[in-house]
Amino acid sequence: MRGINKSFGNFKASNDTNLCVEKGRLVGLLGPSGSGKTTILRIIAGLEIPDSGDIMINGKRVNDMNAGSRGIGFVFQNYALFRYMSVFENVAFGLRVKKESEAAIKKRVSELMSLVGLDGFEKRFPSQLSGGQRQRVAFARAIAPNPQILLLDEPFAAIDAKVRQELRKWLRNTIGVLGITSVFVTHDQDEAVEVADEIVVINAGHVEQKGSPVDIYKHPATPFVARFIGHSDAMENAASFKGFEAARDFAEAIVRPEFVRVEKRGLLEDYVASAEEGVVEDISFRGDNMEIKVRVSRVLLTANYSLEKPGLSVGEKVSVLIRRIYVFDGDRTEILENENLRENTVFI
Repeated sequence: MRGINKSFGNFKASNDTNLCVEKGRLVGLLGPSGSGKTTILRIIAGLEIPDSGDIMINGKRVNDMNAGSRGIGFVFQNYALFRYMSVFENVAFGLRVKKESEAAIKKRVSELMSLVGLDGFEKRFPSQLSGGQRQRVAFARAIAPNPQILLLDEPFAAIDAKVRQELRKWLRNTIGVLGITSVFVTHDQDEAVEVADEIVVINAGHVEQKGSPVDIYKHPATPFVARFIGHSDAMENAASFKGFEAARDFAEAIVRPEFVRVEKRGLLEDYVASAEEGVVEDISFRGDNMEIKVRVSRVLLTANYSLEKPGLSVGEKVSVLIRRIYVFDGDRTEILENENLRENTVFI
């Protein structure tokens, strides 16, 4: 996508969008609701026409090519299966449009039923399937005509949490086997991190950053990405915290839970020069750890606390060690390490 712009009335859904997806990659478009993710997907598919810019597939400009001629499979959020068609006929639909022979259709549908783990379900109707099974049928239907690109619009949104986790792994493995270039839309960060080879963070119709899930998380390129990815707390007057005097050169700062260590008083003696005093304001059980809300110098911070450590209580005074923070000045984003920890590499 080169310089794509698309407006709906006064709303700019795509704002000079530039995006390149390598062949065979599984890319997740991640962003808040209304950021323009689905518009990008629909423009690629030919379901929306851009106001300006070019869409290139394998080096060929496809702006004037209709949706059916672009070689694209589309999996919708709500399955969009034909209710009065059997599973077999749903999967065969695109093949019949292409006027494939009955023998070829039967062979291809059989292969796909095996691929999506629904052997023996060919005669059932969508109403006789679970949500996860319906989405697998929708996936099989989309790839039946052997498209060169697969697009998925929040494919797991209508499915319950446990099945959604299972389908994430299944989708990643299946697309890996097929080797098909795939782009999926999601606002779920866990989903993007677990499924995608690369993540493209979208904000207000504009690409903020593209990279691997690890790079996006560890090295956010813009203030928006740093705030949007993961959980973070704003730090007012960050330069007043021990080891972060350099933050005075920046307008804003945030810190993530994994950068904050909370211990009972007296257990951070090796970090006297770096530790702050805080007061526990809230404790929440998160399954494999406790989430601690601790107030330090009028700033409320979040930290993860191991279940193996001594218990804490609300109102208890604790020692708090901040390892690093993200700081912003306009569009500039940097990571500041605690100056007092640079000479001491031991950090648990």
